[in-house]
Amino acid sequence: MQPYPSTSRAQKYTSIAMAFHWIIAALIVWGFALGWIMTDIPGFTPTKLRYFSWHKWIGVTVLGLAVLRLVWRALNRPPALPEGMHGWEKLAAHAGHIALYILMLAIPVSGYFYTCAAGVPVVYLGVLPLPMVIAPDHATAGVLKLIHIALNYALLAAVAGHVLAVIKHHLIDRVPVLSRMLPFGR
Repeated sequence: MQPYPSTSRAQKYTSIAMAFHWIIAALIVWGFALGWIMTDIPGFTPTKLRYFSWHKWIGVTVLGLAVLRLVWRALNRPPALPEGMHGWEKLAAHAGHIALYILMLAIPVSGYFYTCAAGVPVVYLGVLPLPMVIAPDHATAGVLKLIHIALNYALLAAVAGHVLAVIKHHLIDRVPVLSRMLPFGR
């Protein structure tokens, strides 16, 4: 007998929730990688400026998708965690998800405010200029840059914890949490 119930169709996330999860995850990885690479390019080369634009576009997209994901989640209750999980594990899972959602919103907002404070406009996908929500200010830009970087490292830690928890549950505990978010399989 398995210690946890097997994953049935009703216990899986909806297809839309899965799409939000995997698209946002891919965009976050791409945005983080671009952020890492672009900041190591010396000077203001065309490549560096292109990477900065792509990084900003990814951030705006993640923010929009995260808002839509939260609306979807509010209207479509996610499947309950398996009953056999310890109470502290369920609490940690909920806290981790809350942290991930907060960071998916806070990081793009902090990056956008940083960009505005630096006096650099954001033109989404090269065609839609976004409003400058705060006035250019060098000191504010420096603080917002540090906040943006710190939030990104917090997200890196939260994602690492999330992935490690999934691996632990899947491989060690044999809890079917991974299959709930995979679009294929039972």
